[in-house]
Amino acid sequence: MAKAIMIQGCTSNAGKSYLAAALCRILADEGYRVAPFKAQNMSNNAGVTPAGLEMGRAQLVQARAARVVPDVRMNPVLLKPEADTRSQVVLLGRADPELTALPWRERKPRLWPHVQGALHRLLDEYEVVVIEGAGSPAEVNLRSSDIVNMRVAKEAQAAVLLAADIDRGGAFAHLLGTWHCLEPDERALLRGFVLNRFRGDARLLAPGPEWLREQTGVPTVGVVPMLDIPLPEEDGLMPGRAATGEDGFVAIPRLPRVSNLDEFAPLGELARWVTAPAELAGARAVILPGSKSTAADLAWLRATGLAGAVTRLATSGVPVLGVCGGLQMLGHTITDPHGVEGAAEVAGLGLLDLHTEFAPDKTTRLTAFTDPETGLKVQGYEIHHGRTRGGGGAQALAPELLWRQGNVRGTYLHGLLENPAYLERFLGWAGLDAPESLDSLDARLDAIAVRVRASLDWDFVGGLL
Repeated sequence: MAKAIMIQGCTSNAGKSYLAAALCRILADEGYRVAPFKAQNMSNNAGVTPAGLEMGRAQLVQARAARVVPDVRMNPVLLKPEADTRSQVVLLGRADPELTALPWRERKPRLWPHVQGALHRLLDEYEVVVIEGAGSPAEVNLRSSDIVNMRVAKEAQAAVLLAADIDRGGAFAHLLGTWHCLEPDERALLRGFVLNRFRGDARLLAPGPEWLREQTGVPTVGVVPMLDIPLPEEDGLMPGRAATGEDGFVAIPRLPRVSNLDEFAPLGELARWVTAPAELAGARAVILPGSKSTAADLAWLRATGLAGAVTRLATSGVPVLGVCGGLQMLGHTITDPHGVEGAAEVAGLGLLDLHTEFAPDKTTRLTAFTDPETGLKVQGYEIHHGRTRGGGGAQALAPELLWRQGNVRGTYLHGLLENPAYLERFLGWAGLDAPESLDSLDARLDAIAVRVRASLDWDFVGGLL
């Protein structure tokens, strides 16, 4: 019997994080002490644990689903893309410059012992570990450097469920092809197939599942429907079908290295991700989001013309909010004497009388304060290298955290708009009504768990444990 159950996928974005969160809540509800685990995450969508350490957002959500305190051992390696060929390595919650400088394939011998140690400590301390893979185990070019898929499954002797996004089409070919790419000892751990994000009548799938079992010996143990219950994304933009015309909307530039984008989910359909000045027409407010490469994304804003368009909206009285990297862009200057991003100094948009200097050490912590402008107590988290000081023109509403200059505000607090009362106040400044609030994260996890459990052969899946 397995002590670990693992969700792998035929492709990226097959719904692994979502299914793993569902399993964490299902098993927690059944009385198990459960921990999530993903050896290596590649995402700029991160958060902070109560210990002030950084880990992937998906595992923070899965820890919530399992009703346990988030722990960086649940995501020992986090890769935060800074450019197409460069990522910052965060090891056990702290950025590691030495590992960041190593070529990709030279990192494995240094990272694997940390992955092993974190995994086995969780296996020792919890009754069940729900493991999430990354990408696909069929990427044979990455087999020698694998520290997240089948190598982890073998280390934990996990029962593996392989998921395919059937909404994309070709799911049976994806499942069969992935099975063929595995080694015999890896196939032995593959206990079931899951068809995820299915729309329609499941009876129409016949004879596909039985044919697949004849080919592989592996049963299809679940057909999970397309669920319209959002969770914070591991990576990728929130869908946000924006309101248009007279209703107005909140424009958010789609920065190439945008980070922590899930914090804007409470905006719902008021959010519109923009990439060109013309798309700002009708915007009632603008948010400059966080960035993993502030100087490079500021250059992109200028190259696209969005920098000038945002500046014109700000000077016309439209509310503008900058979060973390967006805050830094709104200031006068950004200096980088330690080469954190590689640019010596760049000029900001000059909408806030602020000056930022990058520091080699990263600030990561949970934070709460009372905003004197609104009287509201807000909470969130900080992840930033910058240290920002104000000039005479910007009012510090919270020291080193929140500034205001007229209708322009900037903050280092990620999650500010996840405080419902502050969200309502921000939208009020823009003349917009707050959208119908999302159900609480716990309520959504409960709803997902009910639907996923009903869609799986739970006698089989639960029996694996």
